[in-house]
Amino acid sequence: MLLGYVVNHKRVRRRNAKLGLEAIYPKPNLSKPDKQHLKFPYLLRGIEIVHANQVWATDITYIRLRGGFIYLLAIMDWHSRFVIEFVVSNSLESSVFDEALKRAMTRGRPDIFNSDQGSQFTSIEWLRVLQDSGVEISMDGRGRCFDNIFVERLWDAVKYEEVYLNEYADVWQATASLARYFDFYNHERPHQSLGYKTPAEVYGQRALSKADKG
Repeated sequence: MLLGYVVNHKRVRRRNAKLGLEAIYPKPNLSKPDKQHLKFPYLLRGIEIVHANQVWATDITYIRLRGGFIYLLAIMDWHSRFVIEFVVSNSLESSVFDEALKRAMTRGRPDIFNSDQGSQFTSIEWLRVLQDSGVEISMDGRGRCFDNIFVERLWDAVKYEEVYLNEYADVWQATASLARYFDFYNHERPHQSLGYKTPAEVYGQRALSKADKG
């Protein structure tokens, strides 16, 4: 038995628009640049990544909650895929991400730091932290997500192995669950591209080897 009325999807869309109804979802342009901020060239084209702390990279993605969404930033070592730092925030306010960068920099210093051209990564404080540490700054070309391919692959792993399997009630639950996942990712999850070693094994070995040479 058919209940109600059969209507075209276009009619539903028009009605929703008239009533101001829309799904809760992150709007596009998470990486929208600020026109007043400095931009830097992409430095990684053709470079062979051979040791830990040669290149770090970062990005921001969104994580769904039961009643909305939050933002996740991760800072990764490209050579080992080791996630050095992460932070979860309910806004795109730059100061939260600046503090995550400062924490990461207490654990090491990359030769090059790569990001997209988003306003969080071109803010005065973010750039100051990197420049004061003598880090070369690299930024993806506009619309070139594959310039930061290893972080994109990290997001795939996070989403399919953790986020899509859970329903977080709030930012605190999401943070705790993601912390457990990144601990697993770094210390227990072997990578085929790393010779079936974990990121922690490769990051620790390579970082120590570089330090010994210095």
